[in-house]
Amino acid sequence: MAEVRLSNLSKSFGDTDAVDDVTMNIPNGAFVTLLGPTGAGKTTILRLIAGLETPDQGDVQIGGRSVVADTPAQRNVAMVFQQYSLYPHLSVRENLAFPLRSPLLKTPEAEIERKVAEVAEVLRISHKLNNKATALSGGEMQRVSIGRALVREPSIYLMDEPLSSLDAKLRSDLRIELKRIQANLGATLLYVTHDQIEAMTMATHVGVLDHGRLVQFGSPREIYENPVNLYVAGRLGQPRINVLPADMFGGAPTGAKTIGLRPEHIAQGEGKSSEVKRVEHLGDQIRLHLRLDGHDIVTLSENYQTVEPGDTVAIQPRNPLFFDASGARIA
Repeated sequence: MAEVRLSNLSKSFGDTDAVDDVTMNIPNGAFVTLLGPTGAGKTTILRLIAGLETPDQGDVQIGGRSVVADTPAQRNVAMVFQQYSLYPHLSVRENLAFPLRSPLLKTPEAEIERKVAEVAEVLRISHKLNNKATALSGGEMQRVSIGRALVREPSIYLMDEPLSSLDAKLRSDLRIELKRIQANLGATLLYVTHDQIEAMTMATHVGVLDHGRLVQFGSPREIYENPVNLYVAGRLGQPRINVLPADMFGGAPTGAKTIGLRPEHIAQGEGKSSEVKRVEHLGDQIRLHLRLDGHDIVTLSENYQTVEPGDTVAIQPRNPLFFDASGARIA
């Protein structure tokens, strides 16, 4: 594994700035997630690291060495795509072994057999090694796709939304598996997603992208608790942060335009009266959808007392976040 450094990296396609002056350090052994909507530049950054795109400016260093002039094969990276990209006529065993048979690696057959067996055991697909790829379920195919990267032992694993096409239950299971595998291997991994749950649950570091620019980089907890602006605050958290006029509850600092309240940061029992519009019972929690002075607010019920639509609940902020007119955070 190796540390990866991006320095003032930029890439444009016509008039579109896909990546705009991105500087980021991916520590050795870290699980880094790039988070942002479609068009934020996430996949382009992966392709620049992999050598599938050439930067307009800036540098990519892997293990302390610039690789901008290297071919993709020379960079020793492994990439997992959103689609499975398996060879349908080959067995699982042959799909896993295929990267190791590259003329560049020249891996001995005994070593190939050993690595395939190890990776199959890690991914829990040993019993499927002789199956054709077309005979697998979606989750199994994605495990094989990930396994083709794992057998390589590269400097860094690059993963482009590999779980997005799976159903919710399988996606949740594979999130746990992928984090377990990364931790056991001590692998350096850069993972692209637009799913905040994936970013929060798997990553040691999160980079939030907006129109090609890296807006904030830090631990999931730091990003969640101390967002630098309103855009970052809105990228993490489910339900999303409530954004309201700064003077709604009083006590706003000078220059504040809006107040951001996480659902769990709204105290109940005192304060301004709001109307309950909808109640969601989710088993481990109750979400209240409120209406206050013409604004919709989502909060979590602090107990399991009966609350019905039409009831009145008094609320007040707790640990609010304030932002100015441009969306920048006000301390």
